[in-house]
Amino acid sequence: MVDLESEVPPLPPRYRFRDLLLGDQGWQNDDRVQVEFYMNENTFKERLKLFFIKNQRSSLRIRLFNFSLKLLSCLLYIIRVLLDDPTQKHGCKELNRGCSSQNYTPAKIDWSPIIWVNRSLPLWGLQVSVALISLFETMLLGYLSYKGNIWEQVLRIPFLLEIINAVPFIITIFWPALRNIFIPVFLNCWLAKHALENMINDLHRAIQRTQSAMFNQVLILISTLLCLIFTCICGIQHLERAGNKLTLFDSLYFCIVTFSTVGFGDVTPKIWPSKLLVVIMICVALVVLPIQFEQLAYLWMERQKSGGNYSRHRAQTEKHVVLCVSSLKIDLLMDFLNEFYAHPRLQDYYVVILCPTEMDAQVRRVLQIPMWSQRVIYLQGSALKDQDLLRAKMDDAEACFILSSRCEVDRTAADHQTILRAWAVKDFAPKCPLYVQILKPENKFHIKFADHVVCEEEFKYAMLALNCICPATSTLITLLVHTSRGQTAPWEAFRHLTGTKQTLTREGQQSPEQWQKMYGRYSGNEVYHINLEDSTFFAEYEGKSFTYASFHAHKKFGVCLIGVRREDNKNILLNPGPRYIMSSTDICFYINITKEENSAFKKQEQHRKNNESKSYYHGPSRLPLHSVIASMGTVAIDLQDTGCRSSSGPTLTLPSEGSKDGRRSSIAPVLEVADSSSLQTCDLLSDQSEDETTPSDDDISTGLEYAKGYPPYSPYIGSSPTFCHLLHEKVPFCCLRLDKGCQHNYYEDAKAYGFKNKLIIVAAETAGNGLYNFIVPLRAYYRPKKELNPIVLLLDNPPDMHFLDAICWFPMVYYMVGSIDNLDDLLRCGVTFAANMVVVDKESTMSAEEDYMADAKTIVNVQTLFRLFSSLSIITELTHPANMRFMQFRAKDCYSLALSKLEKKEREKGSNLAFMFRLPFAAGRVFSISMLDTLLYQSFVKDYMISITRLLLGLDTTPGSGFLCSMKITEDDLWIRTYARLYQKLCSSTGDIPIGIYRTESQKLTTSESREMASQSQISISVEEWEDTKEQINNRNNHRNSTSSDQSDHPLLRRKSMQWARRLSRKVPKHSGKTAEKISQQRMSLYKRSERQELAELVKNRMKHLGLSTAGYDEMNDHQNTVSYILINPSPDTRLELNDVVYLIRPDPLAYVPNTTTSRKNSFCNTVGQDTREETQL
Repeated sequence: MVDLESEVPPLPPRYRFRDLLLGDQGWQNDDRVQVEFYMNENTFKERLKLFFIKNQRSSLRIRLFNFSLKLLSCLLYIIRVLLDDPTQKHGCKELNRGCSSQNYTPAKIDWSPIIWVNRSLPLWGLQVSVALISLFETMLLGYLSYKGNIWEQVLRIPFLLEIINAVPFIITIFWPALRNIFIPVFLNCWLAKHALENMINDLHRAIQRTQSAMFNQVLILISTLLCLIFTCICGIQHLERAGNKLTLFDSLYFCIVTFSTVGFGDVTPKIWPSKLLVVIMICVALVVLPIQFEQLAYLWMERQKSGGNYSRHRAQTEKHVVLCVSSLKIDLLMDFLNEFYAHPRLQDYYVVILCPTEMDAQVRRVLQIPMWSQRVIYLQGSALKDQDLLRAKMDDAEACFILSSRCEVDRTAADHQTILRAWAVKDFAPKCPLYVQILKPENKFHIKFADHVVCEEEFKYAMLALNCICPATSTLITLLVHTSRGQTAPWEAFRHLTGTKQTLTREGQQSPEQWQKMYGRYSGNEVYHINLEDSTFFAEYEGKSFTYASFHAHKKFGVCLIGVRREDNKNILLNPGPRYIMSSTDICFYINITKEENSAFKKQEQHRKNNESKSYYHGPSRLPLHSVIASMGTVAIDLQDTGCRSSSGPTLTLPSEGSKDGRRSSIAPVLEVADSSSLQTCDLLSDQSEDETTPSDDDISTGLEYAKGYPPYSPYIGSSPTFCHLLHEKVPFCCLRLDKGCQHNYYEDAKAYGFKNKLIIVAAETAGNGLYNFIVPLRAYYRPKKELNPIVLLLDNPPDMHFLDAICWFPMVYYMVGSIDNLDDLLRCGVTFAANMVVVDKESTMSAEEDYMADAKTIVNVQTLFRLFSSLSIITELTHPANMRFMQFRAKDCYSLALSKLEKKEREKGSNLAFMFRLPFAAGRVFSISMLDTLLYQSFVKDYMISITRLLLGLDTTPGSGFLCSMKITEDDLWIRTYARLYQKLCSSTGDIPIGIYRTESQKLTTSESREMASQSQISISVEEWEDTKEQINNRNNHRNSTSSDQSDHPLLRRKSMQWARRLSRKVPKHSGKTAEKISQQRMSLYKRSERQELAELVKNRMKHLGLSTAGYDEMNDHQNTVSYILINPSPDTRLELNDVVYLIRPDPLAYVPNTTTSRKNSFCNTVGQDTREETQL
């Protein structure tokens, strides 16, 4: 081996490693030749061209040298003028013997000072050297850029100027007598301008950064103006050597005065060549400068549209976020800005908007407001271009929000655009946090890499589903995720802390209505977080159960502890139950007016406690346990002295009449650490297990028996598995059709099925995958089987097979092809037996020529349903929240007009949710998905908000985490009396955590409305008395027929009722003004009553025509005179009222179930859905 190495010569290093790597053993006899490849021809001309033209850096150096050379020639000319004496006749003796030395007269011009100048020998030598170098460079560059047409090179203006300025100096070398001849060297300024433009272009190419065209145009304009002025100055000064003998400063003064159109006239040209030059320069300026200014103005306008750049220096010294949208609407912009800047620590952030479309007029006007113009920067560009992302300084941004265009006709295409934007931003700036909004759930798995994702259809359908179980869940979630702007000024907070009276200015506090004050006050509650060991609220409950900490924190501080998160676990647990022991490293999530860091605490006086023992209740607005002052993020909380107080104290004792029927006289205390016996008695799964093990007789007779497990088929990838009520065998697709019979059953309408519970009807355009999220919360395992409502999907288009595969495992889920426009379809699907009617906004109507008209069809259809079925609870989704005022619209309703005025006042005060006092929104009967945009914006400050919202809506199920449900206060529950006692009762018995109250009150009518109702009640009596008297006086056949017939069945009821009203007016023709007004009100009441009966008659006739029973149709029962609203985390002394619905976070029932039971319940999922789950996983 040593001999072999000595015989073979070593190979070059570039081949040796490669051959050893490839294992080539024949390298000893290698006779290969290294070949070098060139990008250009290896000729002398090509090498020169590569150096002078093609190579960016060397070409830039050549341009810079040429520019410096031209400036040097202009500088030498100025030095020559300063050293020259125009009175001397240089060169006159040699070539112009006959030139006259007489003084100038206007009739005759002495041309010798114009032709000859005084040029010293050193100056001449410098100018000749510069001319030689310039001419050589020009000839070389002309030769290298020659492309076959020599005249194109020769007739170029820069080449001609170079010849005029350089060739005369070369001639003076061979003809010394011409050394003092005048040469217009000042024209080199135009060559310097040309070299500067080329140099800037090469500079941009060399540093690989495209500078804005605005900078280039400004540079060209300034250089053109300077060249015009410099040429005019030098030309006037030289020509006036034969006239006024002006200096350079005089010429500068004359040019500035002339070009500025001032024209003092103290300095004027005397000879005609000077005057001709001035005329020529003015004409050139009038032609050249307007063109330059026009181009500059055009570029300025284009730059205003595109938005310019966000400078690198600002990006490194200031914090900013980027908002990427496909089209920017004014509502979207204001929602983002109001919610983003509602947080105090975000006031110094800048918002850079990156949008491919031009900024519209409304957005431009808003961004010109000083509040936003200093903090919002609009850039027109695409997120798919690295150049535009660089303009927005995406790599330095604190976050990037990517929002979808929900108004697009093709929502799938809108999602595809959002996905590409997210990929582009992640590729350009991998460390930039992404907050992405997606429309359809099947596209969500493409952007799982994003830090926070909100899927619109997931949240929308889950929220609408919970609205059917827990009323007004959509309003509850909307109020929790929005930031309240109703806060007091800092000086008012100072006045309160010093003992001075202070007034709350939160939404609705100036309203005379008591419910609006309470509703507005408690709407300011939000979700906050804090470490247990750093908290004043919860630090004392370390080592104690969660329910104990939640109850006592609410009792003492008025805060509602809803969830925790372990330090070593990313999952949030909502109400983990009494088994959970609080640790010092836990992160606590609570609901309060403001966060604890912005709170001040003071001890409550003992005499106030004594005053409270005398009276339990002084109205709903009294806050004895915690008085809250929201003042620029500061809250002062009065602490109640809870030391040494037993659970059987005076506030927990039952009234004397409440202890009957063997009811306990007090509420059990909440234990610090729950024992096993108490947990068994309050085990929530006991009802479930009993429901499973001992089925009812009806279930046995009908053969219905449900299992619990995970759905075996999911319609899209990325859905969180939820434990649900399922069938043992999937239903055939033919049996899912509600209105058509099949070989398995012969039912053709909802009445024939004989459902025990009322229906839930969903009217949608297509059976999208989002509807799956509507069904899952309604079939969750923790819903009692006896309380499951049948679900009917009223679809405009037939569903596909994939969707039917997903829903065929759920019990009592049906579909029907029809529309809410058709009364027959509504009656067939069982609208008269429905508890809730959910109307989903159709995708085909989301885009319209006028934005707010996108909801027109939905609003009119819902109004028709409201008129036809007034007792039906209708839940509607709208595209624009501003259209909520048209829901259940009553034009002459004074109460609605008062709410409209209140909404305008709240909007003027800066409320982020001015429409919150509209009755349909407060009652949870209308919802807009755009209201959930704030959820994505808030996640920038509260990164846990999306997770908590998903847990509340049932979109995610974490083992050990509770779920949202509700309970209704009945007459048997009124002995509890207050919200604090209810809190204690729930925590001590079932472990539930209450978070709010949904209250329904009777609406107080105004004087005019009460008169109208009184007249309506009296009108029937008046009509009957009038008809009785008419029958005794006049017995006409047609009149007898009309009075003997049933009013409800008469087809001409409206005409007859108006005839009755006219007869009433003719009965007593002479009345006072009050009586006449009463009669007019009676006429209107008769008209309304007859119109309602006519609509009811229409519905009943259609039901009879379809063969349906009219027994379930109640046309006169409506909810027009009730007001429903939500109280989030009310004060402990809030009195409970009949029919209050309390929102609860109930602990996970499976957390108390032994492993054997859990395994028994999971067996169904393992056997049925094994194959399907493997197919859907990535």
